[in-house]
Amino acid sequence: MGNGADQRSKLQRRVIAAAEGALTRQKYVVPIEVLSMLGWLPWSWIDLWRKNRTAHLEGIAVDETKVRSALGFLRQWAEERGLQPSEVPYIAATRDRRPLRFTEHGDKTLELVFRTHWMSPELSEKKREQLEARQSKAPDLVVISPLNAWDCGSCSTHGDPGEFLLMENDDPLCMACADFDHLVFLPSGNAAMSRRAKSESGLSALVMQFNRRRKRYQRLGVLVEESALESAEQKCLADEDVRARRRVRDAERRAAGDVEFQAEIAEAIRRSFPRCPSERAQTIAAHAGARGSGRVGRSAAGRALDENAVRAAVVASVRHLDTPYDELLMSGVRRAEARDRIRADIDRVLDRWS
Repeated sequence: MGNGADQRSKLQRRVIAAAEGALTRQKYVVPIEVLSMLGWLPWSWIDLWRKNRTAHLEGIAVDETKVRSALGFLRQWAEERGLQPSEVPYIAATRDRRPLRFTEHGDKTLELVFRTHWMSPELSEKKREQLEARQSKAPDLVVISPLNAWDCGSCSTHGDPGEFLLMENDDPLCMACADFDHLVFLPSGNAAMSRRAKSESGLSALVMQFNRRRKRYQRLGVLVEESALESAEQKCLADEDVRARRRVRDAERRAAGDVEFQAEIAEAIRRSFPRCPSERAQTIAAHAGARGSGRVGRSAAGRALDENAVRAAVVASVRHLDTPYDELLMSGVRRAEARDRIRADIDRVLDRWS
């Protein structure tokens, strides 16, 4: 009985910590983002779901009972904080823009809970309307540059590796069958031109390719209408000097923001491990919170300073700097076995710092 109450209390604290972090960062809280910060819902699955590659999100990492409990705690916290509910539709990244389903059987109560975003009362009416419009906007259509040969599911045309295709209902479609053959390809590299061409194009699609080394899709460019590309090129030529000066200012602001964020991580480390040397805490924070690193500090949980994410950053540092883990890997020991061997070493350091 007591153990169950303790578990519920622990889950409630984790939900509130994730929600508070999201509210501080962006002035609104989204249920699926909270579940992701809890470690229950990987962003890779959310991305597949938004692209309609998986039918629902139910049962991916935890059972429905835990999800209902977490969302109940979220609603209770949001109402106590005076946040304003906003129902946001979720639309698939498909040509027909079909509505997405969170649960396997379309449970109406749970579907509504997932669609309800919680807005800060500090947001102005205009800002709230803009935010709701952005949140309910359908994801971009996505075209794939495949690594292997393929055949069109509609006309059976053979496609070579690299030739663009659109996945629809698990079948590849060539650009003609997808009605995209009138679009032109704009490679990534010029953010202003890509943004302008995409905004002026009546139809557009991101072009993605799977990176085997990183094990994820990366953006290659965008397909846009030719007239939109020509207009974007003219506008970019006209204001290149202004944008160059803006890039310098933006880089300075980002650098200042990174320093502040890493200081917050270091402080969170010292709260969890008060005997961790100050210089070491700063080193761990700088490593975990480096922009573009993909490390735990840049994850959703890390940005929210979730205690599990903070602990993971500390453990990673101890593993590499205070144990023979790297030497074991270099000597041919398998990763799982190497981690088992150094687990006691990590625990000793963490106990000392606690």
